[in-house]
Amino acid sequence: MAVKEISNKEIWENFISQCQEKTFLSSWNWGEFNRMMSNKIWRLGIYHNEQKTTDNEQLVGLALVVKVVARRGTFLFVLHGPVLRNSAGNPESEIQNSKFIILNTLLQELRKIASEENISFIRFSPILERTEENVKIFKDLGFREAPLHMHPELTWELDISPSEEEILARMRKTTRYLIRRAEKDSDIEIVQTQSREDVEKFNRLYQETKERHHFAPFLLDYLESQFLAFQSDHQIVIFLGKYKGEIVSSAIIVFWSGRGFYHHGASSQKFSKIPVSYLLQWEAIKEAKRRGCKIYNFWGIAPDNNKNHPWAGLTLFKMGFGGYKKEYLKTQDLPLSWKYWLNYLVEKGRRKKRGL
Repeated sequence: MAVKEISNKEIWENFISQCQEKTFLSSWNWGEFNRMMSNKIWRLGIYHNEQKTTDNEQLVGLALVVKVVARRGTFLFVLHGPVLRNSAGNPESEIQNSKFIILNTLLQELRKIASEENISFIRFSPILERTEENVKIFKDLGFREAPLHMHPELTWELDISPSEEEILARMRKTTRYLIRRAEKDSDIEIVQTQSREDVEKFNRLYQETKERHHFAPFLLDYLESQFLAFQSDHQIVIFLGKYKGEIVSSAIIVFWSGRGFYHHGASSQKFSKIPVSYLLQWEAIKEAKRRGCKIYNFWGIAPDNNKNHPWAGLTLFKMGFGGYKKEYLKTQDLPLSWKYWLNYLVEKGRRKKRGL
């Protein structure tokens, strides 16, 4: 196998469209977003070649790699990757061996980059199911579990291929009732916008949400750059939920590769008993269906039965729409320098502070 950089957007996106496990964190446009944020990136393709000729090369995996520069240590970050081609029909042992070979091949290339870029460690946020076999692959390659994850390892997904009535029927009774109630309320309005100026409207509500839930928010520049990265391909929409003309709920939704992603959310405590957020999510789900999406991803949720987790209330809200849990491997680190352990201590402290 060999690793090569990919500079063709069509090749990148076409390959991912054939893959089952994926999120927009591996998309071409997420790479563009990172460039906007002045992060150095590599779009790497892993190629298999049985006959040792370039004419017979087959792309079998992709990895978006970002150089993260921080005071606590500089590292290479593989975001929700590598993304692998579906292996339906192959024996499980052959699939596992293929994963190991692909990851090992990619890792050899990352080590070369790390030596050139003064990197302290390599971090993977794998898009692989959390199984003993997949855990063993990373352990055999020398990785250890990271002290803190940067992207969801536990998500909630909804199959939206059935009819709207079928989707509603599978929801929690209370959720379905609140959606119906909101639909009948003439004071509630859900607006969809693809205007950059409305990112600021979202941000105002987002900052209010931050004060209430005590999380570390993204800056406005960060949110605007994300929006612009996906805007040109019409892959991002801001939903504004209004009650009597006042914005009390909002969400930023990414529509990409047959999936809708509830990426950012915000709400006001004012009119908290008015079910604006429920109707907003339902409108986002329906928009995903109109765009031909088959999956709606509610993004991160809290671990099971952890009522004290910061996301416990939001998790209950998300699960009310029906769906199923997806559990990916824990974030994996490969230390390359003693500086890694400084980062380890800092992140471990942050995890404890956030109650995660």
